[in-house]
Amino acid sequence: MFVLFDQKKQRIPIKIWLKGLEELETECIQQATNLANLPFAFRHVALMPDTHSGYGMPIGGVLASREVVIPNAVGVDIGCGVAFIRTDLPSSLLRKVNTPSGELGRLIVGQIMRSIPTGFQHQKTAQKSILLDKFREEITGDHILYPRELVKEVANGYRQLGTLGGGNHFIELQEDEEGRLGIMVHSGSRNFGYKICRYFNQLAKEKNRSSDLQVPPEYDLAYLFEKSKEGQAYIRWMKLALDFARDNRQLMLERVVEIVADTYAHYARIPSFTTKMEVNAHHNYAALEEHFGEEVWIHRKGAIRAGKGELGIIPGAMGSFSYIVEGRGNPESFLSCSHGAGRKMGRNEALRRFTTEEVLTDLKARDVVLGKRKKSDVAEEFIKAYKDIQEVLAEQEDLVRPILRLQTVCVVKG
Repeated sequence: MFVLFDQKKQRIPIKIWLKGLEELETECIQQATNLANLPFAFRHVALMPDTHSGYGMPIGGVLASREVVIPNAVGVDIGCGVAFIRTDLPSSLLRKVNTPSGELGRLIVGQIMRSIPTGFQHQKTAQKSILLDKFREEITGDHILYPRELVKEVANGYRQLGTLGGGNHFIELQEDEEGRLGIMVHSGSRNFGYKICRYFNQLAKEKNRSSDLQVPPEYDLAYLFEKSKEGQAYIRWMKLALDFARDNRQLMLERVVEIVADTYAHYARIPSFTTKMEVNAHHNYAALEEHFGEEVWIHRKGAIRAGKGELGIIPGAMGSFSYIVEGRGNPESFLSCSHGAGRKMGRNEALRRFTTEEVLTDLKARDVVLGKRKKSDVAEEFIKAYKDIQEVLAEQEDLVRPILRLQTVCVVKG
């Protein structure tokens, strides 16, 4: 970790868990500098080793703020995160057991794709949701706390539950170091969270025009005072999106477990199995926490909480390794660590540089089964478009301790 602090350009320091500035894009450095100049930014800005530029705030960034929340410092996929469960099933059977549809792993991938909508697809029927039911009961005619534009999205949420989405979201069947099967799901709050961020970011921009705390509009970091009615509304809707995202991952995880149970019982003659080490962690959110003796809003955008002894998930690129980690509770990172390997090139650049055939050949060489309806954009997620997960872990040895390594065997992408 090194510190970037030019007192002529910054209010507060930027602590960066990398070897040097040469590992950062110019835009990422500028966005971090913008964060460091916010009048309400607290103590320092933290950049994780998977950091790269985002909208307003770098992905892999952690910002502490006094008395304000910043919608764009959480991002459009509120509550995006990863869920994991470890089983005692032998992962080798995914490749060894044959079925009428090919290897067992290939059969499971096909069943997942038929059971879980991916990309822009939604459920054909509304899913049960105690969370959304309860929220709808609380809706009143207060159009600041319950704006019409968002209230109508609640009804749409029932058909978005249990859906994967696209981009870097995935469902993976993985092999741990003991040859056991792990299941990992990466997804968020879908279009629901996107609409919430867009609405409140625009509202914040409007409110900031008449605020005494001026933030240059080119920063794209408009804020809301936490005690204002608008700030309270954002916090309420953000928490709803967080719970929605967690439920979304949990529902997909449960459905994959059911598919695995049925197929292993039928084709591998293993009638039952046990699960353990279940983890479900957000990496796009804001939370009121105590750090350095003050209560502040911690915005983690592409970063997970890594308090002492807390379990977290750091997935690698498609076909690579993922890790379950234990937090060391380092206060300098605001108890945070990276949320993944991190991109080293944008999606468009990856599409320009790599072909679909190159990606599929690479996955075949790694003996990875891919499930994806539209393969023309698969190069966006090519392993070479991401940083090396081993290097990312090495840069944050003071933040987390790896406790379980997982290798991709099968992957479903949107």
